[in-house]
Amino acid sequence: MATERTLSIIKPDATRRNLTGAVVKKFEDAGLRVVASKRIHLSKAQAGEFYKVHAERPFYDELTTFMASEPVVVQVLEGEGAIQKNRDVMGATNPADAAPGTIRAEFAESVGENSVHGSDSPEAAKEEIAFFFSGLELVG
Repeated sequence: MATERTLSIIKPDATRRNLTGAVVKKFEDAGLRVVASKRIHLSKAQAGEFYKVHAERPFYDELTTFMASEPVVVQVLEGEGAIQKNRDVMGATNPADAAPGTIRAEFAESVGENSVHGSDSPEAAKEEIAFFFSGLELVG
């Protein structure tokens, strides 16, 4: 399996509860390495641009409002099969369906406030990383 990079966002519900370190530890314990990280506060417009793929979905306004409600931590994770590994560590979107030990099983408050976001494909990872990070910010 190839070394990949993927975007991870620690969402407002997790940063509000000071879970950043606990979330990062889960990724690192799974063999992923943080190669870029920053804490930012998205505007609703920025959240809307990032999640534009969901613009026609009924939850879009609620999602963008939530993502702009408090700071988030955006990070780039690197490792063997990082995209799938990240998704496995995050767990199912609905915390009730998430496997024990996953981030969402342990930390998510609801389907909407599910603590983390992760890229779902190599194409999405490339686009999402570029949304938040310049090449100079990615260290390896």
